Amino acid sequence: MEGDVEHAVRKVVETMRERPGEQFTIDDMARTAMFSKFHFTRMFQRVTGVSPSRFLAAVRLQEAKRLLVSTSLSVTEISLRVGYNSVGTFSYRFRTSVGLSPSLYRELGECTQQMCLDSKPLLTPSAAPATTLRGRIGRPREGDVGLVFVGLFPGRLPHGRPVRCTVLPGPGSYVLNDVVPGTWYLLTHSVSADRSEMLRLHDHDPGLFIGSIGPITIRPGTSTRLPEITLRPADALDPPVLLSLVSLRTNALGRRRD
Repeated sequence: MEGDVEHAVRKVVETMRERPGEQFTIDDMARTAMFSKFHFTRMFQRVTGVSPSRFLAAVRLQEAKRLLVSTSLSVTEISLRVGYNSVGTFSYRFRTSVGLSPSLYRELGECTQQMCLDSKPLLTPSAAPATTLRGRIGRPREGDVGLVFVGLFPGRLPHGRPVRCTVLPGPGSYVLNDVVPGTWYLLTHSVSADRSEMLRLHDHDPGLFIGSIGPITIRPGTSTRLPEITLRPADALDPPVLLSLVSLRTNALGRRRD
């Protein structure tokens, strides 16, 4: 039964990725999976960690990122291709999730590293004492990875500005300082140093490694150590990573040539 459920979810995810511009409703997804709407929504969330609608939204924005850097299509044309009738709505959701407007993303590529350097601790109304979060990122069983992004997010999807983040020269120990109390998810990913992330068609193509842990409850004024996270190849059922490491991968390639 478990295998049938995963197969049904994979079928829906494949449809999302193949036709991101279509108006694919929850009813359509449930029919594709051949389950009731209520049962489908529950099992999709259990298998992928996020709701069908959020997964689809992430797939569309990931495709938009690819089109921005690999085609000369206008932002309006791209918004239509990925299922948005309003370019204003598309631009707002792109900027909220990726951290840059579509036009600026096309011009600059990525700013993940700078975002980590510029990231400031979130403040809470109670001004509760912040804490330190420590842990370790383990190497994948197979494959050579470059720099490693580690970020703390309020949800399972790595999008928008992280609560705190850091970039490691490779798998190893990390420290996140000034983490405010709350419930967070730690998400990490790395791109193989011998691949161009911009050329990936999907997040489950070879070359992307990910890991996560959560929910994590952070209490005031404590130092918390998390279990080791071992990087693994991304799978089709993993939600798209809207943060990418193009600039970081380029730096890693430069170091390898030196």
